[in-house]
Amino acid sequence: MDETNIEIIKKKSVTGIVALTSRTFLLQLIAFGATFLLTIYLTPSVFGIFFVVSAFISFLSYFSDIGLAAALIQKKEEITDDDLTTTFTIQQLLVFPIALVSYFLSSKVAAFYGLDREGVVLFQALVISFFFSSLKTIPSVLLERSLKFHILVIPQIAETLGFYIVAVVLASRGLGVTSFTYAVLTRAIIGLILMYIVSPWKIKIGIEKTVAKRLLKFGIPFQLNSFLALLKDDLMTVFLGKVLPFAEVGYIGWAKKWAEVPLRLIMDGVIRVTFPAFARLQHSKEILGQAIEKTLFGLAITILPISVGLLFFIDPLVKLIPKYGKWEPALFSFSLFVLASILAAFSTPLTNALNAVGKIKITLMLMVSWTIATWILTVTLVHFIGFNGVAVALLILTTSLGVVVTLAKKIADFSFISMVKWPFAAAIAQLLWYYLLRGNPPYTPAYQVLIASSGAILYVAVLFIFEKKHIMEIIHFIRQK
Repeated sequence: MDETNIEIIKKKSVTGIVALTSRTFLLQLIAFGATFLLTIYLTPSVFGIFFVVSAFISFLSYFSDIGLAAALIQKKEEITDDDLTTTFTIQQLLVFPIALVSYFLSSKVAAFYGLDREGVVLFQALVISFFFSSLKTIPSVLLERSLKFHILVIPQIAETLGFYIVAVVLASRGLGVTSFTYAVLTRAIIGLILMYIVSPWKIKIGIEKTVAKRLLKFGIPFQLNSFLALLKDDLMTVFLGKVLPFAEVGYIGWAKKWAEVPLRLIMDGVIRVTFPAFARLQHSKEILGQAIEKTLFGLAITILPISVGLLFFIDPLVKLIPKYGKWEPALFSFSLFVLASILAAFSTPLTNALNAVGKIKITLMLMVSWTIATWILTVTLVHFIGFNGVAVALLILTTSLGVVVTLAKKIADFSFISMVKWPFAAAIAQLLWYYLLRGNPPYTPAYQVLIASSGAILYVAVLFIFEKKHIMEIIHFIRQK
């Protein structure tokens, strides 16, 4: 690959990251704001029902793709019409029977969890949404493959807005679980229509055996990874919905949702872009290493200050806002989930890089280990300490970051410590500032805002002193995109 192509990939990657972060940042704030309102209008039990049922549908979705979309994105050569048609056909042969059976067994699922009629209808709406989502795969792959993330965000913005507007309005009127039902259907319809508008693709049916064999060679191990992630996360939620009261599952969902705010705001967009970008750069360990370093540094300087702020100001938030005290039992889990999210923010892009260069067997071994450990730790800890055991187990698992760094160094030349040491130092300074000055209840809103803002300024000042060169390079590169 010549230098011109490398520069094109770099610029498209930066454009994609900027598009998926800056253009959706306000949207994510709206989404979290809407979630905040939902957690005021809805009880922990209702929130827990949505959390469990959504996890059940996520369980189904892992059987709907067998990694073919990822195989198309990771493919070194240009994708062909046969690639697209074969992928779409195989996916639909998997999705349609799963959706059909799930829809007609919805009453059985509801009976298993003790859900009422509203819960059944919510499950059916999520099944329909699952089918609609599968129809968007090829248009989405075409945009991701060409790194056109500034276009890809359009349907994502619209469907997210549609979901939260409908959910909040109906929840405020007392519709409870039904609020989620209408919101899910709204999101599915808007997303499907807009995806085909921004990325038109004529649906074709057919399977080319040689193409299928080639794509499945990468796709099946990749999907095994996803399946293990399913067993580790979503199936665990399904299990918890049976062994714990829905209110306690709601506490877990609430704590995890808010603790992962930095990941959803920052990391998701970065990971979405870097997978195809890393795949294009896999010919050179040095160039790939440089890309990984920039990714780690960018994640560190953005995720760390937000996480520190969350750790210290969630307690004042819960105590100051009317009707929000019901979430106080979840605060301990929230703190542990925040710490786990910080570690996950660095291990995820590294496993992403391993997948992008085709080292799927390595990540598969990692996922096997994590899945087994998750079930052993979570089931044991939940038995002894209750729902907080979920967060404790996750924090223990994320300490395997060192193993991931060691494995990633085999595919690329990069320095992990040099990229994160000063962002961590700045975050520690910010943490100490909050620890000394936040104070104890009763809290005063104006004072909390002042301390939070001054801590953020302190973080930026410390970081700029020690990492001015890196920061200016990133700013310059973004301006040049």
